Amino acid sequence: MAREGERGQVKLLGATLSPFVVRVRIALALKGIDYEFIQEDLKTKSELLLQSNPVYKQIPVLVHNGKPVCESMIIVQYIEEAWDNKAPNLMPKDPYDRAIARFWAAFIDDKLFPYLRAALFGQGEQLQKAVEDSVTNFLLIEEALRTNRCFAGKAYFGGDEIGLIDIALGGMSTFIKAVEKATDSVLIDPEKMPLLTAWMDRFCKSDGVKEVMPDPVKHAEYLCARRASMVSPPTAN
Repeated sequence: MAREGERGQVKLLGATLSPFVVRVRIALALKGIDYEFIQEDLKTKSELLLQSNPVYKQIPVLVHNGKPVCESMIIVQYIEEAWDNKAPNLMPKDPYDRAIARFWAAFIDDKLFPYLRAALFGQGEQLQKAVEDSVTNFLLIEEALRTNRCFAGKAYFGGDEIGLIDIALGGMSTFIKAVEKATDSVLIDPEKMPLLTAWMDRFCKSDGVKEVMPDPVKHAEYLCARRASMVSPPTAN
């Protein structure tokens, strides 16, 4: 862990089950950075959260030396730059490889996550379409693992060490499994996506990751309850 006071005081505002918060916790753990974790109640958001992220009023927020940094993947890149003397390197050194990493991280947030969320709260045809779209996007990632020169044949998207794409997708691991449980669907089929399945298992068991990942049972129970509350038909008066 970082020495007391190294690079200043670090606080993380978040919630244990949030996949976006998990991303930041993984990055901090891999870099060995000490921080104070402040659990937020998103129903009654704290003044610190509202002041630190007045635009979106969302978690996670990293507060470093009293200065807030918002949005999970921006925070992860900030951590890499602020603690660039600490291994591992979360971003490739080559400009092209760095661009590829940012591309796939954006793909996960802009294309994949919206369909996962739609599946979680969808019913009937809407649920079926969201699951199909999610699977389509997972298949694109599987194909990239097989053919993209930046990470084909390597242990992680980051090569021999966990990098930006690993954190972007891996931070959602228990969330993805919980969505499968809540919707009784298969999003990552081991037979159709053997590389992605093996990668996820390897990632979740990695040092620095397994220590901060949410309990999968609690995560599934939480999402099942949320889905039930959102999709249950109203009762008659």
